[in-house]
Amino acid sequence: MQPLDWTIIIAYFAGSAAVGAYYARRAGRDTGEFFLSGRSMPWWLAGTSMVATTFAADTPLAVTELVAKNGIAGNWLWWNFVFGGVLTVFFFARLWRRSGIMTDVEFAELRYAGRPAAFLRGFRAVYLGLFLNCIIMGWVNLAMASVLQGMFGVPPEQVMWYVVGALAVTSVYSAMSGLWGVTVTDALQFVLAMAGCIVLADAVLDLPQVGGLAGLRSALPEWAFRFTPSVGGDGLNAGGAFALTVSAFLAFVGVQWWSSWYPGSEPGGGGFVAQRMMSAKDERHSLFATLWFIVAHYCLRPWPWIIVGLASLVLYPELGPDEKRLGYVYAMRDHLPAGLKGLLVAGFFAAYMSTVATQLNWGSSYIVNDLFRRFIRPAADERSLVRVSRITTLVIMAVSVAVTSVIGTISGAWTFIIEASAGLGLVLILRWYWWRINAWSEITAMVVPLGIYYLLTVFGPVPFPDSLFLIVGGTTLAWLAATFLTPPEPAEKLDAFFTRVRPGGPGWRAVAARLPQVRADGHFGASFVCWGLGIVLIYAALFGTGELLFGSGVTGALLFLLSALCGAGIVFILKRQEIPLFE
Repeated sequence: MQPLDWTIIIAYFAGSAAVGAYYARRAGRDTGEFFLSGRSMPWWLAGTSMVATTFAADTPLAVTELVAKNGIAGNWLWWNFVFGGVLTVFFFARLWRRSGIMTDVEFAELRYAGRPAAFLRGFRAVYLGLFLNCIIMGWVNLAMASVLQGMFGVPPEQVMWYVVGALAVTSVYSAMSGLWGVTVTDALQFVLAMAGCIVLADAVLDLPQVGGLAGLRSALPEWAFRFTPSVGGDGLNAGGAFALTVSAFLAFVGVQWWSSWYPGSEPGGGGFVAQRMMSAKDERHSLFATLWFIVAHYCLRPWPWIIVGLASLVLYPELGPDEKRLGYVYAMRDHLPAGLKGLLVAGFFAAYMSTVATQLNWGSSYIVNDLFRRFIRPAADERSLVRVSRITTLVIMAVSVAVTSVIGTISGAWTFIIEASAGLGLVLILRWYWWRINAWSEITAMVVPLGIYYLLTVFGPVPFPDSLFLIVGGTTLAWLAATFLTPPEPAEKLDAFFTRVRPGGPGWRAVAARLPQVRADGHFGASFVCWGLGIVLIYAALFGTGELLFGSGVTGALLFLLSALCGAGIVFILKRQEIPLFE
């Protein structure tokens, strides 16, 4: 690292702090400004903030590891979430904005009544806002520590102090500026992080030992460039190729995306994605924010990381299975000139801080709105709540540091989160579109997966993802039984929810018959068509880019044409629904 590199990094931190100071007064007005930016966020800013949040310091390293072990097809471990992401765009984005609530946890008492609803709201506030949130931040902290160790050789006993320093800066500007400051810095951080990743991909391709895209094709085996896994047989990887049994493939593509809760990919939207949808200017901005997020998340971001992951196989063939993700960091360290190295390190800090800032603001919204205001001080004024919000932000930061210090002993945390919530996703979807879902349905769907997961680990370990069939099946039977063995929500609660949110579809027919004056969404079938078109649009653009890089230019052009036709079809349908692309 040269003085120019350090100048770039210091300028980045100063700019982030300046944004926080600029928005501090606005955020201090009330909790609506602090957590939802006064519900005035334009679609492009809200969507970019979602993308920036899912671009953490560990993301390029994780993709590098997937590619180095299983080729491009290894990314299907997260590419399968496209189905659920596009579902959120066309079925839930407008409903979240229309609900008028502050957090997705508050939805519990909007949709359900009585003590079960209150319990569900309070429990989810603590479970998601503190427990799971700090685990997520702990993994992000550890990833940043790996970058610092690999890049600068910082001793393990010192590296956490550097991470805590970056975390402290992030916490301060998040506490000062609220969601406006978080989203504006997110946008700047996303541009910086993506620019750095593109620069690194270009730099490694120019190396003589890599020899450009053509050199990669000749240096690596054919399996490394497959876009889809092989399916069938025993599912054992053949020479590195990503292979799945039929059951594992069906679990990934047919079950995981709708059944499990996972940060940023919640069925029906949730967490920080729901927060951004609810902060949008109106329903149109909410829809297009989520659509932009899905397009950027799957079509724009992956390929610079994939290129570096493939190049790391050529540059660092000696790395063992547990070290392959460090190939990304070593490529930064060894092959970037002064200035560009500082740009990329600043980009990694940007990726890290954009994720942490959102997690802090989002987690604080649960603790303040759904625990403190709801159960502890219902009469607190807005200024007091903003003050508590800022204190809570700093407390969550401190807890995440404590969690980081012990989380290194936990392996496979992402599979635990998926398995421990398997079966909950269907309730999160149907609660919007079926009147018979009640609070006990959701409580049961949260608790039962944990019990089944425990039984599987004790009495007969079933490998992931095959375990999803057992957990989802058992959980679904349990919550259906709970639904029909307990009374439905009171008619007045259902009527109030239907009047406010106006969900369409046959699941609310009994309630709609009581409320003929309420005009519910009448485009249920069109939303299914948009969902299908959106899935094809995303995969066609994703694989079209891959074909242009590593395959056939003709095939790539045809895939982009297919993607454009799907986009035109979506625009046509939305115009018929009086949702224009431009105002």
